[in-house]
Amino acid sequence: MSEMFDAVDALVASRAALPSAEERKRLRVAHGLTLDDVAGALKVRRATVSAWESVKKPTEPRGPEREAYARLLRQLAELYPAPAPAPPGPPAPAEAADADARSAAPTVPEQPQDPVPAQGAAAPDAADPVTPAPDTASRPARDAEPSPSRRPGARGADPGGASAGGADPRFPNGPLAVVDVDPDGQVLAFCPGGLVLEVPARSVAALVEWALREAGLGQPRLAGPGKDADPLLVLTEAALERYGLPAALTDEERLAGRLPESHKVVRQLARAQWKLTKRGFGPWARIYRPATGSERACVQLCVPSWHALDARHWGAAAQLPPGGLARVLGVYASRVMTPRGSTAVTGLELMTALHPPTRASAPGADGRRHSEHNPGSLGKDPVDPAPCEAPDGHPVLRDLPRFHVRGPAEKLFEEAYDWARPMTDAECTLRHLVGIDVNMAFAAGANGLPVGLGPATRVEAPAFDPKLPGSWLVDLSHVDLSRVKAGKEWVTLDGSLLPSPFTPKGERPEGPAWYATPTVAYAVELGYEVRPLEAWVRHDSGRYLDGWYNRLRDAYLATMADLGVTADLPPEAFLAAMDGHRDRDPELAIVVAAVKATVKGGLGKLRERPRGEGWRPGEPWRALARPTWRPDIRAAVISRTRVNLHRKIVKHAAFTGQYPVAVLSDCVVYAAAGTSPLDFLPYREGKALPGGFRLGVNPGLVKHEGTQSVLWGEEVRERFDAPELNLARYIKDGTVTDADNGE
Repeated sequence: MSEMFDAVDALVASRAALPSAEERKRLRVAHGLTLDDVAGALKVRRATVSAWESVKKPTEPRGPEREAYARLLRQLAELYPAPAPAPPGPPAPAEAADADARSAAPTVPEQPQDPVPAQGAAAPDAADPVTPAPDTASRPARDAEPSPSRRPGARGADPGGASAGGADPRFPNGPLAVVDVDPDGQVLAFCPGGLVLEVPARSVAALVEWALREAGLGQPRLAGPGKDADPLLVLTEAALERYGLPAALTDEERLAGRLPESHKVVRQLARAQWKLTKRGFGPWARIYRPATGSERACVQLCVPSWHALDARHWGAAAQLPPGGLARVLGVYASRVMTPRGSTAVTGLELMTALHPPTRASAPGADGRRHSEHNPGSLGKDPVDPAPCEAPDGHPVLRDLPRFHVRGPAEKLFEEAYDWARPMTDAECTLRHLVGIDVNMAFAAGANGLPVGLGPATRVEAPAFDPKLPGSWLVDLSHVDLSRVKAGKEWVTLDGSLLPSPFTPKGERPEGPAWYATPTVAYAVELGYEVRPLEAWVRHDSGRYLDGWYNRLRDAYLATMADLGVTADLPPEAFLAAMDGHRDRDPELAIVVAAVKATVKGGLGKLRERPRGEGWRPGEPWRALARPTWRPDIRAAVISRTRVNLHRKIVKHAAFTGQYPVAVLSDCVVYAAAGTSPLDFLPYREGKALPGGFRLGVNPGLVKHEGTQSVLWGEEVRERFDAPELNLARYIKDGTVTDADNGE
């Protein structure tokens, strides 16, 4: 009888009503689950779960999958009830866009720490098309309304830009505002989308109160267990003067990174019972009062004239008029997140915002919830690295002899390529050197990468497992690049013309060394046996960076599309679209650069080094207190990025007989008869070599970096008496200075 009842229950469940596609996605995202998480639990393909959530044409699960899926959604609905419908409010303009640009650094840099608290911020999932910002000089005339804060008339709004409003009625005016003073002395707040508000505040303390109570600024969280983004106010030089702040920091203040505590504005904030984070009142100041319950009272200030917007990553953003700056930051905020500091800090904070360390538990017997670990996150407590993963001076190495230099058998050294070789006689007969660059290379390296979520465990003489994140001590000196597997077939190559995939300088390893999992897995892929001597592995693992990659990829692609470069272009049209794309909308070009800097900087901060503050080797430094201080994750991403590039180089060499002259990070230089990448990339009927280089805007595909003559390359190397000078460093514009080569 019980079997019959079970069959009836299953039959009913197989026809169970499911919520809408939008609600299915909301529940999944609220719990911090990825499509892969759900697909793995239900034993279906990722694309199947994506189709179940498709807003345009959702499919319906059937059979046992429907029963299990319905059960999952019911449990999530209990944890995350649908919000009550909001009362109708005034219509809000649409929201904004964002994108990315690659920095020229050859490795993922370790960026300085910015003044940010532990909480994550958030941004909406989508954005409307972006149109040019309105002329900031055409501010709406003030009217007779008694309210000090107002929306402008149609003349000041920009419905096609980064909108002031969003789907959340709590933040009708967008995530941020640029505060300026007009010629009549009126303080104005320029919001994304062209919205302009009058600001009644006469002091910084009152400005903070206004931002929290009246301005309608902020952004909803990115993940269910996360926190909403705090309002961001950007102060122009005119606003600084109005509120008693200096237009620039003195040398002493700049070195300290803040105003002195004796400054009158800092004292005014203290009298008003506002607090500053440990970083004080600097270029990225956070002003707050301790939270009461779930209510936060925190506002962030950005001061461009104090170098808050680094020109290396934000270009000329600091020189834009208020409306233009609001547009640039608004586009970035809507597609990435509200800036939390430098692009590096924001890149790191985006990881936390997508995977908050804790979440609310299910109600207990008394109906109350408590804070618990959020699965898939790094947790709220930092973990020590394995000794081989720790940078010099880390506390886990304090027992090493002073001035001891660790070699490859003691230290994990996964960095990006910096390799070059002399040109062959045949290459010197060609006329040009053509550089190609991998789009968002480090982001692509993070996509789908399993990383450790907890501490490492030491294992002696382990069997290598390519699915297990960790660091492996193994001898790869026997790998011969003259004969390797490319797919299922063995191919013969000229190994002397190839960089080794196992070292950043492309040199063949000489004995046992520490490598991240992707590097060792690539040695196996090339057809060689590996026998690790020792390993530090992490059994608790997950694809922690997938959501981070997806967010930044979408931001990059959306902004590039706004600049006329779309993912569906054939090779010739793509190269034409890339030519001068930055000039089509210089403001959006700034956003592209900022997104790419967010990728590299965020990964760099996973292994942030000491920044002075009296630090001595063997002592902890500030960054070690973060659960996101994870040098092993950074190493794994760089390792995977480097072997991804080497795999394409091998495929290209096996098919064409062409070898790179130089490789720098994500840029590869080949000698060619013509000036275009199409003069050496083996396209046939518009189709690229499978597994090789392919032109396109998507992360992992390549674009044209630059072309110089072979004669130029030989002259530069002769000038510096350096036959292996890395020409990839200068291929973009051909400019080489004595300072570039230490002279």
